[in-house]
Amino acid sequence: MAGHIQDRWLKTETGPGGKPVRVKTDRHGTGMRYRARYVGPDGTEKSKSFPDRQKRQAEQWLAQVEADMLRGQFIDPRAGRTTVKQHSERWLASLSMDAGTFVDTERRIRLHVLPHLGQHALSALRPTHVREWLRALQGQGLAPAYQRVIFANLCTMLTAAVDDRLIPQNPCRSASVRAPRPDARRIVPWTRDRVLAVRAALPEQYRPMVGLAGGCGMRQGEVLGLAVEAVDLNDGLVHVVRQVKLIRNRPVFAPSKGGKPRTVPLPGHVAVALEKHITRHPPVTVTLPWREPAGKPVTASLLFAGHSGREVNRNTFNRWTWQPALRAASVPTGRENGMHALRHFYASVLLDAGESVKALSEYLGHHDPGFTLRTYTHLMPSNERRTREAVDRAFEGAAETDDGPQAAPAA
Repeated sequence: MAGHIQDRWLKTETGPGGKPVRVKTDRHGTGMRYRARYVGPDGTEKSKSFPDRQKRQAEQWLAQVEADMLRGQFIDPRAGRTTVKQHSERWLASLSMDAGTFVDTERRIRLHVLPHLGQHALSALRPTHVREWLRALQGQGLAPAYQRVIFANLCTMLTAAVDDRLIPQNPCRSASVRAPRPDARRIVPWTRDRVLAVRAALPEQYRPMVGLAGGCGMRQGEVLGLAVEAVDLNDGLVHVVRQVKLIRNRPVFAPSKGGKPRTVPLPGHVAVALEKHITRHPPVTVTLPWREPAGKPVTASLLFAGHSGREVNRNTFNRWTWQPALRAASVPTGRENGMHALRHFYASVLLDAGESVKALSEYLGHHDPGFTLRTYTHLMPSNERRTREAVDRAFEGAAETDDGPQAAPAA
């Protein structure tokens, strides 16, 4: 055994005749009797104390420590004294991700994790604490889908603590802890009449946005970041390569969501509207930092500009332009009726026309066709008459007989 057990109550001294004898120490009968001592992987001595009559437990514990070190699974008991708050600060500082994603992650940890769990030592965090925290999230009235994202952030952060050998296991992955489940909801796409009514209620210079979102499936940030050189009127294509994002309320250019550029068919009706728009409202040259406020400046000739002649601020547009248009069209101004609703309309139109889920997924910029299918499967047309006709065509002209199996003719 690499370590040893120290008895604090008795010590060995040289007795009469040079023989070793056990004598009581000044601490005899008080405090912990045994101290298991060992040298950790970092070269420093570590120890753990045990009471009287538990020498066997001390030896077993020391043997387990030695086995963990040999297997490379040793966890310094003092490492777990780090609080959840201290670990979160170090974890966040180590992340390499999109600036907008980082801001959202930091906000969720700061607002919804640390107030409840921040002062707990990592080694003291138990599944029951996580369950109580999830219950508190429910009490805050947060949407189940948002609760699930917050839980995922905490789980990832504690997985990092396991990887860094701060704790042996992640309490979020306990069998007794269940991630919040989003409410099962079916997307109800806008009708054609609603789309046209909202478009008509928008100021003239912003009406082509409806065609790009509802006719090309573009996200709001992608519409706001669309440059004139990305529109190919001759071949009928739109190259979606950037978006305008707000990082701590500061505008930046950034790649499209998922970091994957895509090319989308440009319908003729939308193309005509864009041609007229470009004639009436020439593109505006805008320079913004790339990805984050301190990023390298990038310049683009945007199709849509705000009243100041710069890029359109999403928050300002939604509050003072989009929502008034909804009210004018007698459409509720809830979250489900943001510009994203036009992407759902686009998906419903393509699926109703028989477009494949794979193609729709590519046009929408989804990372996985399976996600597209799960989101819009209820919008796929199901027509019993179409099914009967398809099978009838397959069997049309085939001769039918009532004869059973026949023996092969004799040679």
